[in-house]
Amino acid sequence: MSRTPIIPASLPKPPVPYSPGVLVDNTLYVAGILSLAKDMKTTVGVGDIRVQTREVINTIKTIVEEAGGTLKDIAFNSIFLRNLEDYAGMNEVYGEYFNESPPARYCIRTDLVPPNCLIEIASIAHIQK
Repeated sequence: MSRTPIIPASLPKPPVPYSPGVLVDNTLYVAGILSLAKDMKTTVGVGDIRVQTREVINTIKTIVEEAGGTLKDIAFNSIFLRNLEDYAGMNEVYGEYFNESPPARYCIRTDLVPPNCLIEIASIAHIQK
């Protein structure tokens, strides 16, 4: 079994001990991604679920591409929303990225660690090499 941390140079170094992604054989596990700026302290798109969803998915895209895949390789997304009132806005943006053969997913309401973050998404992708 091969196990490779995926830490794109274009992303900031995580402030706590985790890798943004870990590739195990052909399976990529993407950590829970939040809408954070390069300083890992400032929230991008405060109060705007559409901006935050776009930021989160673009970060996931960066990690998946660093591992050699595309968003089409994502098989499963775990979506965490601070407010269920944001569900429609999240789905609007989510559908722009995952409109054909979308991955399986679940979506739950939960508190998120950074107080201004409205969404967090963790992904699992299967990348063919």
